Amino acid sequence: MTGEIEAIGDIATGGAVAHALEPHGAGRGAHGGLCRNCGTRLIGAHCHECGQAGHVHRTIGAFGHDILHGVFHFEGKIWRTLPLLALHPGRLTRRYIDGERVRFVSPMAMFLFSVFLMFAVVANLPTWTLGDPDFLKGNVSDGMTQARARLGQESAKAAAAAVAARQALARERADATPDGARIAKLERRVADAQAAQRDLSDAARALPADADDARITTRLPSAQNWLETRWKHARENPKLVLYKIKTGAYKYSWALIPISLPFIWLLFPLRRDVSMYDHAVFATYSLTFMSLLTIVLAVLGAIGLNEGVLWTAALLIPPVHLYRQLKDGYLLSRGGALWRTFLMLNFAVFTTTFFILLLLYLGVD
Repeated sequence: MTGEIEAIGDIATGGAVAHALEPHGAGRGAHGGLCRNCGTRLIGAHCHECGQAGHVHRTIGAFGHDILHGVFHFEGKIWRTLPLLALHPGRLTRRYIDGERVRFVSPMAMFLFSVFLMFAVVANLPTWTLGDPDFLKGNVSDGMTQARARLGQESAKAAAAAVAARQALARERADATPDGARIAKLERRVADAQAAQRDLSDAARALPADADDARITTRLPSAQNWLETRWKHARENPKLVLYKIKTGAYKYSWALIPISLPFIWLLFPLRRDVSMYDHAVFATYSLTFMSLLTIVLAVLGAIGLNEGVLWTAALLIPPVHLYRQLKDGYLLSRGGALWRTFLMLNFAVFTTTFFILLLLYLGVD
């Protein structure tokens, strides 16, 4: 129950942040007279000085409407933006850059809400887990210690088996009517137990001594760098580290935009008709779509859709979407869009890797 409440809180937070970037459209109708915020005389539904709606409400029903509006962004713009983002991303990017701002939800508002929604939904699905965090605890010294302990246990079992086999062999030989076949079988059992003991002894001698372990894993304080220190911290409390990575992923997700911009610029080094603003709009809408695609695939996987179908969609949809957005967003030829799509996919791998490393650094800080 706590996870569901936390997910609702994440969605509401994302909606509130996105609504803060898309404040227009909350009010309907002019109040008449002066603006309640800045005192300017109203000449329309909104104040032409500060932008506040002329009509201000003070009812609990209207307050509930604001919550729904902030969380789900129910207005005409979202239904004009989402279809274009999914089917014609290049047209959406081009039209927004060219100045059609009021008709569509802004890239940053869409991105923030989609990221909050993604982490709220995906993190609470049973099929999406980070696995056993105890994998961080292992190191060379721990492995040697565990190996020695296991060898000790097996040696004790082999010694006990050898003793039992010798005792049984002695009893059979002392019997008034000894069974030759049983004696031969017990002799083979004694020989096998002795061979096992010798093999285990050889394996124990092959392992380095405790002092050697210390030389392998111990470092002088002066030789420790920030990576070693953080790795030690991660091994001491892996669950805390993974939790910090999870919370930091959506907290710092905005960093994907500035990280992506230099790589997008490299695709158009000689184009003077495009600017960093154009690249930022492209990157933000593209990241928004990838977040929404992750949500859809995660939900379909949770309800049991064939895994092969999901992997096919995950591998095919992103490059096709990138191609269409590049071609129409930057008015490219098919060939120009194709080679840029190939490079963009490689850049995306590097960008994602860098972002993950950043989260690991922040998570073990």
